[in-house]
Amino acid sequence: MSVKVEKTENKNELKLEFTIEAKVFDEAIKKVFNKNAKYFNIPGFRKGKAPMAMVEKFYGTEIFYEDAFNEVVPSAYDEAIKAEKLEVVSKPNIDVTQIGKGKDLIFTAVVQTKPEVKLGKYKGIEVEKTVYKVTDEAVDNEINRMAERNARMVTVTDRAAKKGDITVIDFEGSVDGVKFEGGTAENHELELGSGSFIPGFEDQVIGMKIDEVKDVKVTFPEDYFSKELAGKEAIFKVTVHEIKKKELPKLDDEFAKDVSEFDTIKELKDDTKKKLQTELDNKGKAELEEAAMKVVTDASEVEIPSGMIDMEIEAMADDMNRRLQYQGVTFDQYLQMIGKTMEDFRKDNEEAGKSSAKMKLVLEAVVKDAKIKVEEKEITAKLEELAKMYAKDLEELKTNEELNSRIKESLESEKAINYIVDNAKIKEVEEKKEAKETKKASSKKAETKTEKTTKKAEKEEKEPAKKTTTKKSTKKSE
Repeated sequence: MSVKVEKTENKNELKLEFTIEAKVFDEAIKKVFNKNAKYFNIPGFRKGKAPMAMVEKFYGTEIFYEDAFNEVVPSAYDEAIKAEKLEVVSKPNIDVTQIGKGKDLIFTAVVQTKPEVKLGKYKGIEVEKTVYKVTDEAVDNEINRMAERNARMVTVTDRAAKKGDITVIDFEGSVDGVKFEGGTAENHELELGSGSFIPGFEDQVIGMKIDEVKDVKVTFPEDYFSKELAGKEAIFKVTVHEIKKKELPKLDDEFAKDVSEFDTIKELKDDTKKKLQTELDNKGKAELEEAAMKVVTDASEVEIPSGMIDMEIEAMADDMNRRLQYQGVTFDQYLQMIGKTMEDFRKDNEEAGKSSAKMKLVLEAVVKDAKIKVEEKEITAKLEELAKMYAKDLEELKTNEELNSRIKESLESEKAINYIVDNAKIKEVEEKKEAKETKKASSKKAETKTEKTTKKAEKEEKEPAKKTTTKKSTKKSE
């Protein structure tokens, strides 16, 4: 194999011309044929028994070219990149010049390379750090959430459904008298006021009694993910089977023993406050690091190759796809639901991809300029963590060059950020009043239902009622 490398008219771009000997390509064709011979059905031969010459005659000589190309090119490309010591930051744009049996394989690969960074000031930068403090209200809210999670469900038989109740219903939806997919269910639990159904649906279930049947009329939102239903009027035949309400436990020492390892409610609150403060400290640290990196990144100059931005956007899509899979949704389904295409996703995230790429390049420049080093033992420690976490063989992980390289880069970036922060002039400021008010309002909204339910539970404790109960409790700290 021979490779010629030349610059293109574009900055940070190279053109590599590969020539792979005919015998190597012919061997790849034979290998591909042997892999796929069992699939060919040629008249006059048993399936999978036709010789290569007959298969080529029947289907055409070029039938194996694409697979043979994919057989030899990846390793040839990787070998050339290593040999030329190129720092490639884009996928190769490949163009085949010559391909054929008995001929040298000739193709070009245009790639973008890592740009030079003009590093700005990164030592002694000035940056603010927000200092967060846990309030008693935040602790109470967290304890109330624990109470919500440990509430028992009480079946109500002497009244109609109210907002906040959980109803067990059957429903059957139709548009213009025709049932639609996903519009029918039996024994479905619906919390009234949760907003989990189409607007207007839950409001009409409020006031229904057990065994009552009612037609609920709604209109699907114009931006509903199913285009067939968007903006359409629908009728749901709803039957209420059960009405349940939450009964919250008293917030006393017994509650603390029931939900945690603590004996008193005071100990539980103290521990909760400590955990919340740790979360806020971590939040403050992350925000400080982000602010510091923004100062350094903004002060640095670098021309980001388009291919690097594309790779960052693809990484974002892959990450989102992994997270969506836990919810049983694919990335393509998600795009469909929000009415967007992959091209829209790229446009929406272009600036974020550019910022992410620039930050990585700037961090690499800091690592180099500050002479930051990662010891072998630090990489080994990370590999040991991964081996333990995923039940993998440590020695096998040590031989994975790509994994070791990624760990090394990650540790270098981490050290570079720490270096920037450690050498920064940090001014501590209290959480802004507006932010506190916004957070308080949001928290208040989330807790309103809990507080109302608590008061109702305390009031109704003295009143006899026909009810069946099921206790739910955990012995673990939430």
